[in-house]
Amino acid sequence: MKRITPIVIFAVFFFPGFVMPSYSQSYPVRNITVHFHNRIGNTPLELGKQVTNILGNEITIERFRYYVSHFSVVTSDNRTIPLPEACFLIDEEDSSSRTIRLSIPDIPITGIRFLLGVDSLKNVSGTQTGALDPLQGMFWTWNTGYIMAKLEGSSPEAQTAGHRFTYHIGGFRKGMETARNISIPFQQTVTQLTTLHILADINQWFTGKSILRISETPICHSPGALAVRIADNYQRQFSLLSLQ
Repeated sequence: MKRITPIVIFAVFFFPGFVMPSYSQSYPVRNITVHFHNRIGNTPLELGKQVTNILGNEITIERFRYYVSHFSVVTSDNRTIPLPEACFLIDEEDSSSRTIRLSIPDIPITGIRFLLGVDSLKNVSGTQTGALDPLQGMFWTWNTGYIMAKLEGSSPEAQTAGHRFTYHIGGFRKGMETARNISIPFQQTVTQLTTLHILADINQWFTGKSILRISETPICHSPGALAVRIADNYQRQFSLLSLQ
């Protein structure tokens, strides 16, 4: 048995969102494709197109981005198996980013789990590359860390210049965490999974757990109680659309 280092123990206990690596697996591997479908209710998201949200507000979404990381699968005997570490930036402006590929154990599974956001360890690990490169526009400072999810647009409800609303949601320190664990159950045991379609409903930003009215709160650009409240909302935006 491989020895778990003190660094891993420290990370598990002191960094919310950290998933202990799977050090050895004897399972065969299957490659799957995961598609993220961003919508507003039943309407596919089209940037720049005016739609009505769940509160009856006219809104035009201009930007929608979020991180997904720390994927794992749930087995038929209710075990959780972490997948190789990876972090992806889903960006509505980049259609290719909405499709990701994962390697999973080729065994019966009943669901998939992931972290919406970036874990605390990476927020304090210095300059990152790839999806976590600060040039992606999803990083504030070393003190405030990464933006977990970003929603921008305009609405007549927003009493701001240009009627804009901008929600840049981040925060990783104790009491201000905005990364959220997501669980997508399959409602059945799947033995030959190849493709997974996941729905992200922007309506949940406004009514997921509490009401977020653009007229009252058009802007959130820093960690704190408001960011945590919005994170509690967007935690509910994901659901299973279909699988193959």
